[in-house]
Amino acid sequence: MTIGEFSARTRISVRMLRHYDEHGVLAPASVDAASGYRRYAPSQVTDAVDLRNLRDVGLGVSAIGALLAARGTPTFERSLLLQRAVLVDEAAAATQRLHLIDSLLDHLKETTMSTIDVTLKSLPATRLATYRSVIPSYQAEGVLWDALMPALQAQGIAPTGTGGCIEHDQEYKESDVEESAFVEVAPGTAVAAPLVGLDVPARDVVVARVQGPYAEAIPQGHGSIAAFMTEHGLRPAWTADDPASHVFNLYLNDPSQAAPADYLTDVCVPVHR
Repeated sequence: MTIGEFSARTRISVRMLRHYDEHGVLAPASVDAASGYRRYAPSQVTDAVDLRNLRDVGLGVSAIGALLAARGTPTFERSLLLQRAVLVDEAAAATQRLHLIDSLLDHLKETTMSTIDVTLKSLPATRLATYRSVIPSYQAEGVLWDALMPALQAQGIAPTGTGGCIEHDQEYKESDVEESAFVEVAPGTAVAAPLVGLDVPARDVVVARVQGPYAEAIPQGHGSIAAFMTEHGLRPAWTADDPASHVFNLYLNDPSQAAPADYLTDVCVPVHR
């Protein structure tokens, strides 16, 4: 077949067939030495279809070449599973961006900050049972809860109040985030490893109450808090070795019992008056 005929048969453009030839991924069966015309064998249609499928799932030229050579081996299946996991993550990220766009569209006539209730509160002293660890990202917080809740049950500890999460890093981080999931417990409650008991003194906290998916609502809450603190001349109380001074979130409803649009969170920043 001429390159045009092969293009029509395989639904791959002539330009891309030349590109694949140049990269050694799909070479023609023969090339006329005088004219340079490429010709393809009917048996190459299968290769071209497999190539197109690998391209359409997002793989690059170098990966496609290696996988075509690995067809029928465990390596081929493992590579497809790995690419599937990449696409699942990309889809989740795209869904999150779509939610944010929808939120922005919903608030074109009034800024998000103006709709968030921000207050300065004096919180009483309390005791917390916490589980602290470094996790891949803020969205991976569920890992902490998967460790905290069974440990509480194993130690016979009953929460007496709200649960939440402490962010131990002073700055926002893109990865390797250190956090503590916590629940309020009765004063004097004994806590054993892997949990840590934390007695938090009374403190002043700027609180922004936000509603919606955590990845969207919590950053909006921090934006409103920043504006409030500037307006009122407040300073963060953050100290590296004092977890009670670190930013934290209080989850006011159970995410397993509510839709993401209904998640209610108090974003809290301890401050100096």
